[in-house]
Amino acid sequence: MTSAHPTGVGDRPPRPAPAPRNRAVRPTERDEVAAAGSELLGGPVGRRAAESPYGWRRAARVCALLTIGMFALGMVQKLPCLAGGWFTGRTTQYVHACYSDIPHLYVGRGFADGLVPYLDRIPDRVSGGMEYLEYPVLTGAFMKLASWLTPGFVSLQHQQQLFWMVNAGMLMLCAALLTVCVTRTHAVRPWDGLLVALAPGLALTATVNWDLLAVALTAAGMLLWSRQRPLAAGALIGLATAAKLYPALLLGPLLVLCWRAGRWREFGGAAVGAAAAWAAVNVPVLLAAPQGWAKFYTFSEQRPVDFGSLWLIISQRTGDPLRAANTYAIVLVVLGCAGIAALALCAPRRPRVAQLAFLVVALFILTNKVYSPQYVLWLIPLAALARPKWRDFLIWQGCEVAYFLGIWLYLAYTGSGDKHQGLPEGGYQFAVLVHLLGTVYLCALVVRDALHPEHDVVRRDGSDDPSGGALDRAPDAFSLVPAALGGPPARGAGTADGPPDRAGAEATYVRWGAGRPPGD
Repeated sequence: MTSAHPTGVGDRPPRPAPAPRNRAVRPTERDEVAAAGSELLGGPVGRRAAESPYGWRRAARVCALLTIGMFALGMVQKLPCLAGGWFTGRTTQYVHACYSDIPHLYVGRGFADGLVPYLDRIPDRVSGGMEYLEYPVLTGAFMKLASWLTPGFVSLQHQQQLFWMVNAGMLMLCAALLTVCVTRTHAVRPWDGLLVALAPGLALTATVNWDLLAVALTAAGMLLWSRQRPLAAGALIGLATAAKLYPALLLGPLLVLCWRAGRWREFGGAAVGAAAAWAAVNVPVLLAAPQGWAKFYTFSEQRPVDFGSLWLIISQRTGDPLRAANTYAIVLVVLGCAGIAALALCAPRRPRVAQLAFLVVALFILTNKVYSPQYVLWLIPLAALARPKWRDFLIWQGCEVAYFLGIWLYLAYTGSGDKHQGLPEGGYQFAVLVHLLGTVYLCALVVRDALHPEHDVVRRDGSDDPSGGALDRAPDAFSLVPAALGGPPARGAGTADGPPDRAGAEATYVRWGAGRPPGD
């Protein structure tokens, strides 16, 4: 007797196999927001679309071009200031939200007078009391190179405008390099580079300061780590640390993850490379001009609580200048790092490198005495690798855009005297909370993904840690949870549903999950 319904396990139709490991993940197949957004360009990619023979190269070219386009839009947004807003009116550059440190420091740090950073003391009449350049050595070299490329035969105001344009051109190259590195870091997810290319925070803050230099070098270091070249990866992280302090924090996640995997040789190579590269840049300046070299560190230590931080809200609400903010921040960072280390050693499966890198940098920013608008650049590539989900990424970016507008409107308010044109103190504090909570929101999702890998969009196809280099699919050698010890999932193996047929469908292939996640 036949039946219209299956009567046993053997009668069930076989589940589709996971997508091949060498097939690039298409965002419109896996992300409902990407699928909806693609309707502007003709809709999601078809099920029978042929795989591109160019692989990551096509994605890298598209993402780099989009990055340049978004960067150019950011430059257009600065046009009111380039046309004179930096030099006229007390609040013009704030009202138009086009402020940049670059043209002001061309004069204020002695570049217009041909002074050599760190070696030459800056006159007080020029710097307002800043005796030496308060930036790390590699950033100072970048600034000096831009000053050499700035014509000096025009008026001072025109020199400042040209200095900004020269820096913008150099930073555009850094932005393109950044996007290409992110595109290549996850071999089967090259289109995650679109998150970086189209990030509003990148367009708005790219030319506020020189942070993109360190961000690009950090991304290049993470790419080399994913290619199992730890010494070269460490060297680039060391160079990035010579441009900005935060990249050194990435050695912490590498330490605990290599500890768990027993990959001490790889971590040692990265640590040696980082130390050697940092020393090669810094030691000559330290020996030639110790006082000038130390200015970045003494300034960072002595700097009071400043814009964008939780400490500023507390200080404004209580009237306490919080002179012990350094101590409070250090304690919170130590406790937070201990928590991240515990997550790395206790999670049922070793977290991905990008997840812990994002968490440790976000921790540093959230507890810092200052959270400048351009600090979002530090997190954008890490967020794209740690949580490549368009909905959550755009929620976070919306919070950062709100803060970007809030800080300039607040400065317009404080600079407009009795007119009070702009955002008052209470409104600014709300904007600070919004962007702090936006970062916390993304951190919470990353922690959840690490504890419950079935929620991690990167691991759903059976991947382990595509950007992990030697850590990818490496068995655990140590864990604080004995049950977590064991090997990684077999390459290409899966246990749940097959690839989604349409945008918005959810699927779980990871061997360690508990079936289909309740939603993302």
